[in-house]
Amino acid sequence: MNLRATLTVPTRPVVAPAPRSADPPSEARVGVLYATAAYGLWGVFPVYFKLVATVPALEVLAHRIIWSLVFLLGLLLARHRLRGALSVLRDRRTLITLGLTTLLIATNWLLFIWAVTHDLVLQASLGYFINPLVSVLLGFLFLRERLRRWQTAAVVLAGLGVGCMTLLAGQFPGLALYLAVSFGLYGLLRKVARVESLVGLAVETGLLTPLALGFLVTQMIRGQAVFGAGSTELSLLLMLAGVITATPLLAFTAAARRLRLATLGFLQYLAPTGHFLLAVLAFGEPFTRGHLATFACIWAALAIYSIDTLKGARRTPAVTPPTLE
Repeated sequence: MNLRATLTVPTRPVVAPAPRSADPPSEARVGVLYATAAYGLWGVFPVYFKLVATVPALEVLAHRIIWSLVFLLGLLLARHRLRGALSVLRDRRTLITLGLTTLLIATNWLLFIWAVTHDLVLQASLGYFINPLVSVLLGFLFLRERLRRWQTAAVVLAGLGVGCMTLLAGQFPGLALYLAVSFGLYGLLRKVARVESLVGLAVETGLLTPLALGFLVTQMIRGQAVFGAGSTELSLLLMLAGVITATPLLAFTAAARRLRLATLGFLQYLAPTGHFLLAVLAFGEPFTRGHLATFACIWAALAIYSIDTLKGARRTPAVTPPTLE
């Protein structure tokens, strides 16, 4: 954003500036490209986990943690940010908060991996569609954020969608609700912790790495580890888990610096939409009338929420998103 000096008093009448030639692509357009890349990559995550579906979910999670830490440490070193990450470890309150977020994100990752390998991508997509509404509710309950009338209607409609899944589809969407609530709580605690995204994720994976290494070593001693014992291609895919985890995160942080939070809110639906389309069109998961009624309620709730958010953004002066790098 360009800032014009306003301290000098003009000594002659102000003349309108001459028309300028077209500007190069704006920061906002670049931000949209980064956000689309981030949410688009998250949207095709199930494809990767389908490729490693023969590996137990816990072993996939362990590799995701370890290789993510390796990749993130390389990034921190390249950006001269390692000292900042180490300083977080000396802040007891922040460390406790990150300990809680570590548990939440680890179980969220594990359940998502499990869902993909057990043909439950459709229910996982439902969870991430519900997530924005859960975040609104958590903000109301814990941050004393005011719940506007249409936001209340959206949350109630989402609850109706959960009821439809239970009654019409014959299954309580426990997996979807856990994914939504755990990620909502993760976002809430990370907001309270006020730790930049890259450093925070590095600390979280660092806290999990001893457990992940211990698990993998135990599996190797027992002769049950897939890594190194199976095909070379499968081992390489497991090593890529770190890059696959961190790349969309970096694209997201670049987008967050350039876009309004309301714009990010709209684009975030790309990820569960990708999950939904993959589940129905690529993986052949059943989509019944019960599922249709459930998703119709959730999509209607998101439409109400999005329109209300857009109106609120128009009434509020533009605010630069927090720096995440």
